Amino acid sequence: MSRAVKLAISSLFLAIAVNAVAQSGYREVSLSSSGTITGTVKWSGTLPRLTAYPITKDPAICDPDSHKTRDLERLIIGPQGGIANTVVFLKNISSGKAMVMPEPRRFLDQKHCRYEPHILLVPQSEILKMKSSDATLHTVHMTGAATYNLPFPFPNQVITRPMQSAGLVDLRCNGGHVWMNAELMVVPHPYYVVTDESGRFELDNVPPGSYEIVAWHEGWGVVRHEAAFDVLTERRIQRPVFTEPKTWEKQVIVNADEKAVVNFVISEK
Repeated sequence: MSRAVKLAISSLFLAIAVNAVAQSGYREVSLSSSGTITGTVKWSGTLPRLTAYPITKDPAICDPDSHKTRDLERLIIGPQGGIANTVVFLKNISSGKAMVMPEPRRFLDQKHCRYEPHILLVPQSEILKMKSSDATLHTVHMTGAATYNLPFPFPNQVITRPMQSAGLVDLRCNGGHVWMNAELMVVPHPYYVVTDESGRFELDNVPPGSYEIVAWHEGWGVVRHEAAFDVLTERRIQRPVFTEPKTWEKQVIVNADEKAVVNFVISEK
């Protein structure tokens, strides 16, 4: 199965997950009472073996500390087992707090030939801001819910693009830096959050009620390599293809002025 087909399937799953909201339209309402959902996403079992990727281009910019390889950043597990970069969100919610996402999650930088942040969240129908801090050509290639191919020949020039459709967007570099990868979720409501370095998350100002809460992870394995094209050198190169995203779901009841705790435990299986 090709990477494009897998990404289409992943985007379809995400679209189904938010289908009820997308059909009815999320409504911002004044909340007379609300609760909070907190918790963690942690790893259980043997840690998988993650392969570092060789820095094969622009080492002075991409590898200033001469590490020679780069972690693909697909699975980041803290000392206490917490998993960073997991997206936690509510499925069945159609109204609530204002549609606002943290600015750092809506601004993509390309720095030392890596994407910062690795997971982005952009509200549906709003814009993604992008720039490159590197003095080399990067080309952000997007597939999925948004399709763009955007060159960044000069550093620190900000460009923007609208994200019109809810779903998953896969980001890669077509400038030959094949280890660069990130995922962007275009979201139809504000009850999405990304876990921190300890695997912690918090969803605030949640209207009282019963919800399905989902932990989504992009997947961490490399299943094969596929041919890619370096737009600068016009050479064909090999780019890693990752395993499909994984999801875990739970039920949660939110009461007014209370904290509900939901903890996810995930593993290789």
